[in-house]
Amino acid sequence: MTARTKIYFASDIHLGALGYTSSREREIRIVSWLDSIKHDAAELFLVGDVFDFWFEYKTVVPRGYIRFLGKLAELVDSGIKLYLFKGNHDMWMFDYFVKELNATIISNELIIERQGKRLFIHHGDGLGPGDGKYKLLKKVFRSRLCQWLFERLHPNLGVGVANYWSGHSRLANAAPQEQKLFENEWLVTFAREALQTQHYDYMIFGHRHVPMVMQLNERSQYVNLGEWINSNSYAVMANGIVELRYFEQNGNLTANQVQD
Repeated sequence: MTARTKIYFASDIHLGALGYTSSREREIRIVSWLDSIKHDAAELFLVGDVFDFWFEYKTVVPRGYIRFLGKLAELVDSGIKLYLFKGNHDMWMFDYFVKELNATIISNELIIERQGKRLFIHHGDGLGPGDGKYKLLKKVFRSRLCQWLFERLHPNLGVGVANYWSGHSRLANAAPQEQKLFENEWLVTFAREALQTQHYDYMIFGHRHVPMVMQLNERSQYVNLGEWINSNSYAVMANGIVELRYFEQNGNLTANQVQD
């Protein structure tokens, strides 16, 4: 029996985005990936925007994603620890996944030590310089008043409005080649500044949809997990090394590209 020692990271699955057919195909891929890691995974970190929209009413949650949620339940029941990060699309996660999946919900950053390494993990939204409009919106959307007001909407209306908004988002209209990451990118800037006061061996983010590893200094790396719309990328940590990989349903393609 394979020892469960590996730690897996993925983000930006955006279940529900780009129409029913696209979302279902993506769900099948992610379930296949989860099935492929269940024999050696000790922990699974889903680092935000798992859903393109999520809101938990007291007695109602968005319909769908049965295969995905069932596979998560299978992994958790087998002993794999699950962490779910709030992203900018699914920031309204409350206690549903805590009760149903015994998941740990992370609202902002998580700083942990694993396999002798220090990790900083965050979805990536609202960090670094600039983007003041979004940072203000994030504070509003995460406020209890905003959540209370949204709860007053009937689910058919609330989810309908959210799905309409999602359909006109940058994700729905951006081509893969438009996604780039530069040395002065705000997340990279944030990471470099954070390292001025604290050491992290790995700083792991989602949000930007750019799968890559960047060397920040001699001891620290920036890891962006990418997304599951086009690249099907994720990271795995084994023996103290975080490696970026791509999933294909007929196997795993390894890629660990470091930008100096």
